[in-house]
Amino acid sequence: MIAVILAAGMAKRLRPLTDNTPKCLLDVKGRSLLERSMDAIMASGVRDFVIVTGYLNHMIEDFVKSHYGDSIRVTFIHNALYDSTNNIYSLWLAGQAVAGKEFLLLDSDLLYDPQIVKNVLASKAANVLTLIRHELGEEEMKVVLGADGNISEISKTCSPKTAAGESLGIEKIGAAYSTALYAELEKMMNVEHLENTFYELAFERLIPQGHTYTVWDASDYFSCELDTVEDFENAKSTIPLD
Repeated sequence: MIAVILAAGMAKRLRPLTDNTPKCLLDVKGRSLLERSMDAIMASGVRDFVIVTGYLNHMIEDFVKSHYGDSIRVTFIHNALYDSTNNIYSLWLAGQAVAGKEFLLLDSDLLYDPQIVKNVLASKAANVLTLIRHELGEEEMKVVLGADGNISEISKTCSPKTAAGESLGIEKIGAAYSTALYAELEKMMNVEHLENTFYELAFERLIPQGHTYTVWDASDYFSCELDTVEDFENAKSTIPLD
């Protein structure tokens, strides 16, 4: 299993905290978001990482190399267009290392209970997407489930009334799905030039092709996404003790 962490964004909404620090290196009670995530992944037995960097990439690379050394195998991929593309472009770039292979996909701005990763990796399903149930608005990446319990729609524009919850941003992707995903991403990037959309659009476009996810409900576990300074301050006061 390979863990792919997308860490290219500038996190403008978190300024001034991110003026001189990439978002994933922000400290929450003694450890950065990236360190917490990598430690959780390693605790589940994964030692192979692909980290897509962009903004202040040297700081991320220096941290990982100095902190983890030879205890992991890591490939850094630089998104030079980090200031004008969205996470779908970073995911596409990661394809040079993971296309056609199974991998664990994570956004780098998450703070979560390490048990979530353990449970996702332990699932017998080939493709798993983590879901959290709470009151939804327009901003969240919402997930609609079909009668079979699998995802039938995933987007920010679907109705909060029909959505089962929000996608947390942690997915386990099997080899067959990975092959289909990168075929779709190639078309989206090189033909349609959809570099500034969210990668969930590719997930949604794969559903009619017969590729979807089993949902794993993470609502009972601590998690939060850090988009604003207020989010960051709230996280420091609500995160459970290690």
